[in-house]
Amino acid sequence: MGEGGCPTGRMSRLRAALLVAGLTCVATTGGLSAQVDLDPMAANLVPAMAFIQRSFVSLADAMPAERYGFRPVDGQFDGTRTFAEQVKHVACSNFAFFNEVEGNEPPAGCDKGGPHPADTKAELMAYLRESFDYAQDVVGATTSANVLEPTNGPYGGQSTRLKMTTLAIWHASDHYGQLVVYLRMNGLVPPASRPPGKG
Repeated sequence: MGEGGCPTGRMSRLRAALLVAGLTCVATTGGLSAQVDLDPMAANLVPAMAFIQRSFVSLADAMPAERYGFRPVDGQFDGTRTFAEQVKHVACSNFAFFNEVEGNEPPAGCDKGGPHPADTKAELMAYLRESFDYAQDVVGATTSANVLEPTNGPYGGQSTRLKMTTLAIWHASDHYGQLVVYLRMNGLVPPASRPPGKG
C-alpha cells in the first residue's frame, strides 16, 4: 500500500475507463486501437468521478502557492479552513471513503487534514492527484454484483459501495463550491468556469 492507503503499482481503472469516456481509445500512430470495457455499473459512475476530479484538481492548481494559506475573513468565516487545509481535507477524505469501500483502515482525522505530511502546494497537489487516482481505481472496480456490498467505518457509517461513491463525489463537489469562493476572492476565475479559449 502506498502512503495514505493507496495501492501502488496498478493502473487506475478509471484511467482505463476514460478510454471508455469515448468508450474507445484510438492511438493515432500506426492505426493501433484499443478498447477497455467496464462493468455497466462502473461505466455509469466513473464519468461523475472524472468530472469532479478534473474540476477540483484544476481549481486547486489555479491558486498560487503563496495564497494557499488564504482563508476568508469578511462575513461569517470564523474557524473556516485555509485553502491548503481544504485541499488536504478532500484528499484525505477521498482515501478514507474508498479505503472503507475496500475494507481497509482509513486515515484518521481527515477533518483536520489527516496524517499525511503534505504541506506545500506541490506536495498537496501530488497528494490530491494521488487520492483521486485511487478513488477512480476503486470506482472503476464497481460491478453490478458488488455495488451494494456493505461498508462500515467512521466516515460513512453503515453504508454500501454505491452510497460511499455517491458520498465521495458529493463531498468533493461541496468543497469545490467553497473553494470557488476562495479563488474568486483572490481575483481568479476557476478554470472550469472560464469561457472557451480563456484557459
